[in-house]
Amino acid sequence: MQLGSRFPLGGPVPPGLPHVVEIAIQAVEEELAALGEDNSAWRWTLTWLEAQPVLELDDGTVIRYNPGEDSATITQPAVPVEDDEDWI
Repeated sequence: MQLGSRFPLGGPVPPGLPHVVEIAIQAVEEELAALGEDNSAWRWTLTWLEAQPVLELDDGTVIRYNPGEDSATITQPAVPVEDDEDWI
């Protein structure tokens, strides 16, 4: 059994994560840094599901590892779109 953990955005990642997951974390963090918003209080939550890491950022971004392809999938939260035409 593996226990999950929380770690700060931009902080060191927990040991034992696949390299592609570390690359995905770095990509998300670089994108957020480029936006210039204050996200210094945000944290990653690491959960192990069926021995595979799943990470969720406080904004809802999720990174899942696919061991069959040795790949990581980043899913970002949906952003509501303001629509001026409420009647549609």
